[in-house]
Amino acid sequence: MQTAVIGHKNSDHPVILPMDAWELDRWRKVHPNYSYWCGLQLGGCGGELSDRRYTTKVCHFAHHPTAPVCHRKNNGESSADHLFIKRGVQSLLGKRRVRGQVHTRDLGAGPGDAVDVYLPDSRRRLRFQLSAVDYRSWRQADDALAADADDIDWIFASEGAITQQYLGRHGYCLRVRCETVGGERRVHIGAEARDRTVTWTPLEECAVTSSGIVTPDTERMRLSRPRPRPTAFPLQGGLVFALAPKAEVPADSPFESERRHLLAADVKPVDSPIVRALVSLPADSEIPPAEHVYRITDGARLLVAEGTAGWAVEAKRYERLNAHDAERTGLWTPPPPTTSQQAAPLKATTSRQSQSQPPAPREETEAVRTAPGTEAPKGWALISHAEMVTAVRDALSQHARLQSTTTWDTLARTVSPALKKYSDTGRRDLLVAVDSPLREHAPVLSALIRDGGEQLPYLFRVLAELGVQGASTSHCIKHWAAVETERAFAAYGVPPRAMPPRLSLLPAQPVLQPPVAVALGRRTTAPTRSLTDMASDALMMRRLRTLTAELEGMLPVLGKGPRKRARKPLDMAQAWLAVCNGAAPSTRRAKEARKKLRHLVPILEEALETAKRSVRAARHTREMQEAKRPAEAERSRRKSQVSQGKQSAPRTPAVAEQESVAQLRTQLAQVAAQSGTIEIGHLKIDLESQGARRMLGEIERGAGTDLPMLSAIVIGKKGGPVPFFRDILKAAGLAVPQTDEALLKIWRREQERAHAAYANPPRPLPPRLVPTVPQTAPRTDC
Repeated sequence: MQTAVIGHKNSDHPVILPMDAWELDRWRKVHPNYSYWCGLQLGGCGGELSDRRYTTKVCHFAHHPTAPVCHRKNNGESSADHLFIKRGVQSLLGKRRVRGQVHTRDLGAGPGDAVDVYLPDSRRRLRFQLSAVDYRSWRQADDALAADADDIDWIFASEGAITQQYLGRHGYCLRVRCETVGGERRVHIGAEARDRTVTWTPLEECAVTSSGIVTPDTERMRLSRPRPRPTAFPLQGGLVFALAPKAEVPADSPFESERRHLLAADVKPVDSPIVRALVSLPADSEIPPAEHVYRITDGARLLVAEGTAGWAVEAKRYERLNAHDAERTGLWTPPPPTTSQQAAPLKATTSRQSQSQPPAPREETEAVRTAPGTEAPKGWALISHAEMVTAVRDALSQHARLQSTTTWDTLARTVSPALKKYSDTGRRDLLVAVDSPLREHAPVLSALIRDGGEQLPYLFRVLAELGVQGASTSHCIKHWAAVETERAFAAYGVPPRAMPPRLSLLPAQPVLQPPVAVALGRRTTAPTRSLTDMASDALMMRRLRTLTAELEGMLPVLGKGPRKRARKPLDMAQAWLAVCNGAAPSTRRAKEARKKLRHLVPILEEALETAKRSVRAARHTREMQEAKRPAEAERSRRKSQVSQGKQSAPRTPAVAEQESVAQLRTQLAQVAAQSGTIEIGHLKIDLESQGARRMLGEIERGAGTDLPMLSAIVIGKKGGPVPFFRDILKAAGLAVPQTDEALLKIWRREQERAHAAYANPPRPLPPRLVPTVPQTAPRTDC
């Protein structure tokens, strides 16, 4: 272990033993009277330790031979960071002459989980969170710390989901890290900005004020941090609202923004009762009049603020409802007509007037528009063409959302009864305006209207005016309308799904029949297959030929059973390719392939993957046998000499080392095949003649950098990687990480790779997390 405490077992004075022998010699001269302990505040047993000096490996602390078994979990450089942070904060408080209390906290994983600081003069708490924490645990701890404090500062040791939450909530985040300098760990405080950059400052250069720990960057971030943004959720189905001008908007509402209007309104979501709420509208538009009702069709979001601040509805765009729809919402009632209004003649309202504030009579009754050949019914005021287009488009969109078609009479009942008075020419012009402009990624809503169960008789004229090529001469309008109806259902469904491609009304171009159709005996003089279908078939044929050639090449290396299982799909594929190349389709294999045409490529892919697994399993078995071969040869030699009455000749050290390495590799491969791990004390090696460090290094040095590290399944006495795992990485020609966290991730990934490589059958290897060292770099032996 690398860390200890000085003086006694309850000490909070940490120390890191220098790793190099010359540094340890200097340390002993400077501190000749120090006694080292496996401190209780380190999670240790409390026993006394001694420093061990080595020239061939890292110097470290060790228990006395007669000491009891110690169950300390962490013994690396970072295992005493909480004590270094505690001592650094106490020193800073004394230097700045600030009263404060500093304590370490055990949150379940050990005494180094956190360091708490309480500043009584400013009623402020600081929590150095050193262990990993999820949101609910963090929120529970934040509420507990806030019981006797006015404010809390969190300083996190590692980056994760909580630090990102803190950045989104406050605009900045405090971080802490420690760096080894001699026998000390220097503490640094970092200020992380919203762009994920962190500026680090030594703890002794920080200040402690009523705002907590202050670095040169934290004060600037606190002053310039944006206001916490509410959380937004999308609203499905749309809603309607009417402004409530007499209702007041709460002061300092979290939903206020300089770029938006925040107004009180009566809101009615789909299939829900009316509720009083706040509505956020774009600031680049004028505040709409309160005497109308408005609809938000898409882009609405529900804004939720932290705590009890409530919620609001945010709208990107909205539209005003006509009188009929507004009355149906329950948010508006038409006023009774006056005598002058009843006697006044009807006057047409221009589109320009509809875009400005409209006169009162337009809100009082239902409205229609006159079209060519249409007379305005008595008792109905006239509305603009644009308003009628919008109303019909919204009604058709609602039918598409409900996955249903409609009729012109139904539209007249739901939109306006005046639609019954439209002539065919007027209806056609209205539908052209509803679906203009024609877009590839937007369905034509006119296809949803039926007449006696069929599409509209003048639908082809609507499509021709929209610009659909071939609509005037095609005989496939019925099929086109059915496809376009499915496209509308997909686009407006809840949730929406991918639309099928739009059907082309252009006449099919004559094309040559593909070889597959000829081989199957298809005779057609006017093939209607599109170029997309032919391209798809060509891709399938190329894929089929590639899979067939690859599987055929693997047959010689397969065993008898796997080769027999691969032969049937291979024969089917070869027969199908023969049919495509012009062979007679009368064989039994060809008929069977014809029935399974659509499934032939997936069947061949599965057969190829099964063959590859069989090859990997056979290779794994051979490697295991080769690893056992030296040990079996040595046992046979000894038995032969004993049977002949001869004394075995002494083995040379080189032969003994090779046999020990082979024996250890076999043992580790067997453990990896069971997806397990093994403690270093249970390895079958001669610890007196060959140390575990050198043996494991020899295994990785001979394995190559592309193979998984078998030494990763060896764990230390306290769990985790062996203390000399960095030396094993050097021996394997891999880069050595600087932090314990990175080393632990690499060790776990190599475990996964070893388990995958030696599984039966072998699994795909996950990617390696550590790069190789260039060949010119010197390699250090274990």
